[in-house]
Amino acid sequence: MVGNDNWINSYLDAILDAGKSAIGGDRPSLLLRERGHFSPARYFVEEVITGYDETDLYKTWLRANAMRSPQERNTRLENMTWRIWNLARKKKELEKEEACRLLKRHPETEKTRIDATADMSEDLFEGEKGEDAGDPSVAYGDSTTGISPKTSSVDKLYIVLISLHGLVRGENMELGRDSDTGGQVKYVVEFAKALSSSPGVYRVDLLTRQILAPNFDRSYGEPAEMLVSTTFKNSKQEKGENSGGYIIRIPFGPRDMYLTKERLWPFIQEFVDGALSHIVRMSKTIGEEIGCGHPVWPAVIHGHYASAGIAAALLSGALNLPMAFTGHFLGKDKLEGLLKQGRQSREEINMTYKIMRRIEAEELSLDASEIVIASTRQEIEEQWNLYDGFEVILARKLRARVKRGANCYGRYMPRMVIIPPGVEFGHIVHDFDIDGEEENHGPASEDPPIWSQIMRFFTNPRKPMILAVARPYPEKNITTLVKAFGECRPLRELANLTLIMGNREAISKMHNTSASVLTSVLTLIDEYDLYGQVAYPKHHKHSEVPDIYRLATRTKGAFVNVAYFEQFGVTLIEAAMNGLPVIATKNGAPVEIHQVLNNGLLVDPHDQNAIADALYKLLSEKQLWSRCRENGLKNIHQFSWPEHCKNHLSRILTLGMRSPAVGSKEERSKAPISGRKHIIVISVDSVNKEDLVRIIRNAIEAAHTENTPALTGFVLSTSLTISEICSLLVSVGMHPAGFDAFICNSGSSIYYPSYSGNTPSNSKVTHVIDRNHQSHIEYRWGGEGLRKYLVKWATSVVERKGRIERQMIFEDSEHSSTYCLAFKVVNPNHLPPLKELRKLMRIQSLRCNALYNHSATRLSVTPIHASRSQAIRYLFVRWGIELPNIVVIVGESGDSDYEELLGGLHRTIILKGDFNIAANRIHTVRRYPLQDVVALDSSNIIEVQGCTTEDIKFALRHIGVPTQ
Repeated sequence: MVGNDNWINSYLDAILDAGKSAIGGDRPSLLLRERGHFSPARYFVEEVITGYDETDLYKTWLRANAMRSPQERNTRLENMTWRIWNLARKKKELEKEEACRLLKRHPETEKTRIDATADMSEDLFEGEKGEDAGDPSVAYGDSTTGISPKTSSVDKLYIVLISLHGLVRGENMELGRDSDTGGQVKYVVEFAKALSSSPGVYRVDLLTRQILAPNFDRSYGEPAEMLVSTTFKNSKQEKGENSGGYIIRIPFGPRDMYLTKERLWPFIQEFVDGALSHIVRMSKTIGEEIGCGHPVWPAVIHGHYASAGIAAALLSGALNLPMAFTGHFLGKDKLEGLLKQGRQSREEINMTYKIMRRIEAEELSLDASEIVIASTRQEIEEQWNLYDGFEVILARKLRARVKRGANCYGRYMPRMVIIPPGVEFGHIVHDFDIDGEEENHGPASEDPPIWSQIMRFFTNPRKPMILAVARPYPEKNITTLVKAFGECRPLRELANLTLIMGNREAISKMHNTSASVLTSVLTLIDEYDLYGQVAYPKHHKHSEVPDIYRLATRTKGAFVNVAYFEQFGVTLIEAAMNGLPVIATKNGAPVEIHQVLNNGLLVDPHDQNAIADALYKLLSEKQLWSRCRENGLKNIHQFSWPEHCKNHLSRILTLGMRSPAVGSKEERSKAPISGRKHIIVISVDSVNKEDLVRIIRNAIEAAHTENTPALTGFVLSTSLTISEICSLLVSVGMHPAGFDAFICNSGSSIYYPSYSGNTPSNSKVTHVIDRNHQSHIEYRWGGEGLRKYLVKWATSVVERKGRIERQMIFEDSEHSSTYCLAFKVVNPNHLPPLKELRKLMRIQSLRCNALYNHSATRLSVTPIHASRSQAIRYLFVRWGIELPNIVVIVGESGDSDYEELLGGLHRTIILKGDFNIAANRIHTVRRYPLQDVVALDSSNIIEVQGCTTEDIKFALRHIGVPTQ
């Protein structure tokens, strides 16, 4: 590079000019040739460098420019150039890999979707085809127009909301403290407050994580916190007609650590067990409070975000309760965006964000949900439509068939419902006269402290204030806003700019991405000499945000949100509530918000000239400003919390009331578990039948004591049928009456021993199936339609040797049951990946569990709520034995549902040794590592080498179970 100083300088000038905003996330859409001063160096920087989040490139340039030695400076610049070249090459490689992957996958997926849609098309009437095409409620669910809740006929509702990540508390929320404590936390807290005060609602519980970590306020460790609405009194609560809203903090995961949402996944089942205990206890308490004589179960369990969605799905299945789901920000949309940026490969993205675990959780939420709440039509048509479990056209056809009572062949699609988020209404602003006094309210009160903290930045604080409220993330596009303001002299002369970019102590202590954006903003302020015209306060309280909006309104300013894409944009609603007209991005939800409020202008976020022109037009044309302000205040009620809650309740009341079916008190009193202190569940799959019998004998011998033989009960949990279990036990001289229950067919059947005589010793033992459990798992079961499709699919699974094709999977009617469809696998070494089968079932809208068992020689397909781990939760509800007193014994590996047996509050003993059959392909097809599902270092899990009586005794003693 020595000797090329002219080129180097022009190249680095381009970095300084374009890179300082672009590296921070802003992609200027400048047509340099058209402007008449095309610069190859600047073009290279804009088109190559600015696509990467390499924040230290700009820092490298600053360090290099400060060096006095030309040789050292050029060496550093040469190194930086090579890094840029490598980044460009990496991006092209990643784009090529992704294009090849999509090219291969797209035809297969589309063919499956077309087949599923064709099955639904044949019976549609011609009139329905035309009618449905333009009806959004038939297209994928329901809109909220014209629906009012029938709360007059239903009272005393108990509703459970779940949101697991971030710092959740009712007052003084620390919004912006970290990336997990933002809009979703604010939403769920305000939603719980408003919902608890709604007609017909008795109690609302918002379940989240208990945090006892150092450096966090003690309030996050309180087990319960009562929520108090700041906008209106809960008169029903004052009269004793309402229990109110509560934040319930469930302990799960490491007690002394705060975990980001990406690190919560291994502990979800632990949360589910804790939440299950709370809901069972609270349902009984509410029943006693209102004097109805029976538990009052939740009308719905509503999960927010993917992690809470899978938790809600498991709770819904364990308790036979309806589930609702709100995705907030979907994983597939995030994945697509990250791949387009080209900074990371799919594997790197998954490592950082656990994105595949998140997407699978969202797919499971679609499987289990009765309704899915979306903020906008765009979220449904462009984001949910990316998922295997939802497709707009198929949803429309299924809805049409349901409306006329036609056969859907076992297919089901959750209802998509558009309900925009609500906003907590405080004081709605009134007109201001020229002296700054509020009309009809006398002289203005003392100015809020935050006003002086903002106005101290301005030379002329009386100018209209352009307000932006956004965290310093590249996608929020703050740098383009500053450039639009800085390069438009008429706008600078007319207005001031205020940037509320979260709270910060020092830029050097911030995350690299946020620090880069803030550095770019400050550099632009300096470049355009905007001192005295731009405010960027370091701190503000959440309670001061309304005051900031009011200041902008008082100066007859405008609110601006020019994010590249906006999922919803609650800030736009908050601005309208405070009488502030808006300039908003045309990408995403603001388009639909604008259709309702009509209180501003939409712009292309990539066009800084359009942003400047729109701001100048809105602020300079006083009649336009007044009209936008009036429209916003007139229409804002449609986004109020009461309206939001009314729409939610109207949906909840259409779900149909379901509740746990665990039998009557008389039935439960006859259960053999009376007096049991512990239950040992034997779920060892990775051994042959001889070793399984040996483990059963040793476990029983290890747990039985001479003085209190009845303190410990036994359950055998397996993929075998009840006839296979009885034959196995009888063949080795063991009596089936020694077990309290049998969990069979991979959790789709539960049997109890029944005696014809007075005592088990002189009676003939039969086994009675638990019909109540079957009512729990029959939800969305495809039945005969599912069986026919699976038989058809099995014929397509073949092994090819030359011109010879051999079918690999056959229907196994002998081992099938009402809720378990069994198939024989001829060659386990040629198994089709389980994830592909699950994907196929979802595309077909067939909601089910598919798993391999019997060392991959059998495929079982069961209802979505049927599994061995869920059967244990069902027995907890039925028998009332605390989950920490349940011990599950497993091998080193097992069936496809093995991982589900490891997590939770129950204790797990893993038997290790050469008696375990080597793991096969069952566990090589998982979309994500095992450690993303279960915490193997949990204190609830103990590993022992061997399976002798003494080995099992040692493990039982270690976890507190008495032995002989």
